[in-house]
Amino acid sequence: MRNGLVIADSGPIISLVLADKLWILDELFDEIKIPKAVWTEITADESKPFISKIKEYFSKKVQEIKGFNELTFVMDYGESESVILYRETNASFLLIDDKKARKIAENFGIQCIGTIGLLSISKDKRIINELRPIFKTFNENKRFYSQKLLNLVLESKGEDLLN
Repeated sequence: MRNGLVIADSGPIISLVLADKLWILDELFDEIKIPKAVWTEITADESKPFISKIKEYFSKKVQEIKGFNELTFVMDYGESESVILYRETNASFLLIDDKKARKIAENFGIQCIGTIGLLSISKDKRIINELRPIFKTFNENKRFYSQKLLNLVLESKGEDLLN
């Protein structure tokens, strides 16, 4: 079962590309879009080793917002454009990790999912076999997920905990 359109923010994109798991988005969603501000954020540093994967995957998924971005006072530019694009496209989900931005989005009635939730669902649907190696990659690359949360998810899925 696939879940319509997802709008992705930069944080989850970076995490998924580091773990070489962008393809999960294609397994879970019919369509993936990112706003122009997120594209600018994720392609700004040409020296990153994963930049070519990001450009290849997202170059045709970028969409400009039509309306005025009234949310830049409460969240960063990429997050705010993601919320606006979600509303403009009537998307099914907003893929976002930032706690403050997610809370604001949820207050607008936006259906949010984070990277860890996305991966947990992927394991439940047998799209991926293990979470632990992915979580280890996040830790090694200084992705800021709560160790407690990661271990709770691992424990719930019957996997060995992280050290």
